[in-house]
Amino acid sequence: MDNTIIVAIVAVVAILIGILLGKVIFAKNTRKQIEEAEQQAKKITEDAQVHADTLKEKKILEAKEKFLQLKSEHEKEVSQRNHKLSESENRIKQQQQSLNDKTGVLQKQISENDLLRQNLDRQLEVVNVKRTELERHQEEHIKRLEKVASLSAEQAKAELMEAIKEEARTQALSYVKDIMEEAKVNATKEAKKIIIQTIQRTGAEQTIENAITVFNLESDEVKGQIIGREGRNIRALEAATGVDLIIDDTPEAIVLSCFDPLRREVARLSLQRLVQDGRIHPARIEEVVEKTKKQLEEQIMEIGERTIIELGVHGLHKDLVRMVGKMRFRSSYGQNLLMHSKETANLCGIMASELGLGQKVVKLAKRAGLLHDIGKVPDEETELSHALLGAKLAEKCGEHAAIVNAIGAHHDEMEMTYIISPIVQACDAISGARPGARREMMQSYLQRIKDLESLAMAYNGVEKAYAIQAGRELRVIVEAEKVSDGDSDKLSFEIADKIQKEMQYPGQIKVTVIRELRAVNIAR
Repeated sequence: MDNTIIVAIVAVVAILIGILLGKVIFAKNTRKQIEEAEQQAKKITEDAQVHADTLKEKKILEAKEKFLQLKSEHEKEVSQRNHKLSESENRIKQQQQSLNDKTGVLQKQISENDLLRQNLDRQLEVVNVKRTELERHQEEHIKRLEKVASLSAEQAKAELMEAIKEEARTQALSYVKDIMEEAKVNATKEAKKIIIQTIQRTGAEQTIENAITVFNLESDEVKGQIIGREGRNIRALEAATGVDLIIDDTPEAIVLSCFDPLRREVARLSLQRLVQDGRIHPARIEEVVEKTKKQLEEQIMEIGERTIIELGVHGLHKDLVRMVGKMRFRSSYGQNLLMHSKETANLCGIMASELGLGQKVVKLAKRAGLLHDIGKVPDEETELSHALLGAKLAEKCGEHAAIVNAIGAHHDEMEMTYIISPIVQACDAISGARPGARREMMQSYLQRIKDLESLAMAYNGVEKAYAIQAGRELRVIVEAEKVSDGDSDKLSFEIADKIQKEMQYPGQIKVTVIRELRAVNIAR
């Protein structure tokens, strides 16, 4: 037991000794590490001090350079500002000097204006005094006159107005008398104008649609024969005549459409023969169309001969007779050309007779009126206008030089050298321009309406212009402040005269100028 305790004590002592020895060794090692750490820290501190000193010197140098640069820029900016300030001061001094000069001038003018105003005030006082005296003297003078004349001012004014009215009435009667005498002198001329205007207003046939012809059938069963198997018959007929056949649901009717009336007539007659015969096939169609064309040529000659006999025109060349007959199958703006030529011929004869030009000239005028549009029915197309082409054809057929000139000059494409030339031109215009004679193209109609309104708007003081009644009347609305009642009459006459000189139109155009003055005030 005692050994065990001793061993235990020895063991404890050994442990304690070991712990003490460990602490001693650890303390020595720790002291050594501390010394090494202190040396390293001292070395790092010295290195940091050296680096800090170097960096400090570098930053100081950079700061000095930056300071010098900023100082230089500041001095430069200060010098520029000083320069600008000096310039501004100079300008301000100059402006101040100029203002001082102007102020002196204004003060001088103000003083002069004050003197003028004082003078004007004195003169106005003098004028007012004189006006008062003048009014007093005028009243006294009127009272003396009323006392001497035994009349009041109103009575004297009424008598003066009556005297002026009587004088104006006398002058008006004298003026009317002069007009009546002048009218008697020009009675013959005015009578001829009335006759021409009467001819112009003469009613004749109206224009109709002339682009189609309706061919009536006995029954709709014939339509199938006309069309043929797979449409060969209708194609052959259209190719032979140059006319479009329109076969639709319209009962017992076929429409023939073509702008050439002569070809349309050939198609109508050929179709009529084919339907009556009942044999409708391509070979038969060509045969019938050829026969119809020959028959139509004979019919054309008959129409021409009948026309010249009707008008009493003799000795016309055969080619011209044929052209007159062809006019039956031509139209111009919807007006049948033969009817137009016959109408023109009759008008030419009447006008030449009314002008007292003699029987020979009357016959020449009538002949020229009939032939004036033969250039519209030539056998061959040319580049010439119908007037020049007609003159060439008439000359070729041996017509009189006066007739050739009238035909070529009726549209001013040749110089008029004979008396019948203006007669033919006038009668052609009368026949073509009378109401209902022709269909007017929509584009030309709208352009004429626009030109009418533009012509009126070109005058000073015109506010609005309207062409109404299909261009037969022009209503012009003017500004009351710019155009007086007297100016309205003058403006209406000037517009009508300008329309007559510069525009072409059928019939006549009425120009109405409307002036309205409105005075408007508002009570507040």
